[in-house]
Amino acid sequence: MAYDQPPLTRKERADNVRKRNYFTRYGDRTRAVMEAVLNQYSNQGLEAIESPDALKIYPFTQIGTPVEIIKAFGGRNQFQAALRDLENQIYRAA
Repeated sequence: MAYDQPPLTRKERADNVRKRNYFTRYGDRTRAVMEAVLNQYSNQGLEAIESPDALKIYPFTQIGTPVEIIKAFGGRNQFQAALRDLENQIYRAA
């Protein structure tokens, strides 16, 4: 929290991540996943993306199965690292 600044809303935090062109590091499929994760965060908070069943709901089901999504990142460890990095980006000072 910055001094003398009101806390940012989830939508404002998500918009800040988008403004930094964070998703350019990903390919098409992984970018779609990360954008969906950011949208889920914006709408529902971190709990929505930290749930083990998060990849089993829309919009992720339109991208692929949970196994296909995780493989697109190179495996479970890489997928979890990408989520942690996105979380760091969300809470990074502007």
